[in-house]
Amino acid sequence: MEAYETEEQQVEAIKSWWKENGKAVVVGGVVGIGAILGWKYYQSTKIEAKETTSISYEKTLTALQNSGAEAAESTQAFITAHAKSEYAVLAALQLAKVQVDAGQLDAALEQLNWVASNSKDESLIATAQVRSARIQAEQTQFDAALATLANVKPTSWAARVAELKGDIALSQGDVATARTAYTEALQAGMNQAVQMKLDDLAE
Repeated sequence: MEAYETEEQQVEAIKSWWKENGKAVVVGGVVGIGAILGWKYYQSTKIEAKETTSISYEKTLTALQNSGAEAAESTQAFITAHAKSEYAVLAALQLAKVQVDAGQLDAALEQLNWVASNSKDESLIATAQVRSARIQAEQTQFDAALATLANVKPTSWAARVAELKGDIALSQGDVATARTAYTEALQAGMNQAVQMKLDDLAE
């Protein structure tokens, strides 16, 4: 009898609790399911957007390869439309390369500066900075080139930075500084081409 009464009391307690809280449980369940479905939809949409951007990027690269600098306008449209994506950064690097090949150095510099300011990848930023410095050196803007190189942070780029500093010094007729820079480049692990440059400067 005691057990029966206890079970009845439990049933009544459950009924009472459900009466007071049932609506909240149902609403909470619906909200929870809605949140899960919403999250899945968000993830699905995000993946779809990435795939669409990737396809557009491939088309942009193909246009650059086939048309060169003539594809600058469509490439810039892609970069602008996907400015927060690393795809835009990669497209800007490719566009800059094409513009350099076409002798459009100022336009290339503009793209490389954009990459350096907008990329979140240190290696891509360093790539843009070193390429910018090369262009600036080509334009005999030596001080600007050295200032750009001073902003290159990754130590893995130390050899390339040192070699370019040597090239700049040599262009300015400063053989001693060039020799020092080439030596630093070799010590940082640069290739045989730098050794040849250094050998050419042997006293």
